[in-house]
Amino acid sequence: MNVIDSIRRQIVPIHPEGYLFIAIFAVVTVILFAIYAPLGWIGLALTLWCAYFFRDPPRLTPLDEDLVIAPADGIVASVGPSVPPPELGLGPEALPRVSIFMSVFDCHVNRAPVGGRISKIVYRPGLFINADLDKASEDNERNGLVIDAPRGRVGVVQIAGLVARRILCFVAVGENIGAGDRFGLIRFGSRVDVYLPHAARPLVGAGARSVGGETIIADFHGLEPRRTFKQS
Repeated sequence: MNVIDSIRRQIVPIHPEGYLFIAIFAVVTVILFAIYAPLGWIGLALTLWCAYFFRDPPRLTPLDEDLVIAPADGIVASVGPSVPPPELGLGPEALPRVSIFMSVFDCHVNRAPVGGRISKIVYRPGLFINADLDKASEDNERNGLVIDAPRGRVGVVQIAGLVARRILCFVAVGENIGAGDRFGLIRFGSRVDVYLPHAARPLVGAGARSVGGETIIADFHGLEPRRTFKQS
């Protein structure tokens, strides 16, 4: 491996949605340096953070129709039955749900948890309370997708957070999407909920860290015994 290839492996790609924000931070940093150098250094740190926030690293996604993959980087906020948002059309009964909270230091590119056809996309305006709270699933601004997968219908909900003010969705109804494919992005702190068919069994616990596009969060057939966890 030559030096250029080595450098390329160390540089994480930036998502195009971040270019404008990084440019704004950079311009402000130059102005701050001209006004007062210590402020300029603060601006430089924030510019580097902005570039880090919009990173879009490649991921290795398991290819197995029986598995559900994490749609986002972050901490698993909760795992358990919950009634899906009514606009998804998944019924009034509680379904297995895995919620992943993304802090401002996590990668915010969202990836499809399963492969299939996108049958519904519904945006709902709302509040901007802390996305780490369970109440955020009901009250916050959100964008929901329903993916018709070979093993059942899966709901994926992007939820804005305390700082987030823009939910982006890159796909459309009728498109086919593969597990691990990028489908959206939420700016600056947020949450993604995944609603699963009744037969699916979650394989993660609250407090676990997930890697979007790589971490297995559930099994469609529920053949594996239910997992318990301990903190160490």
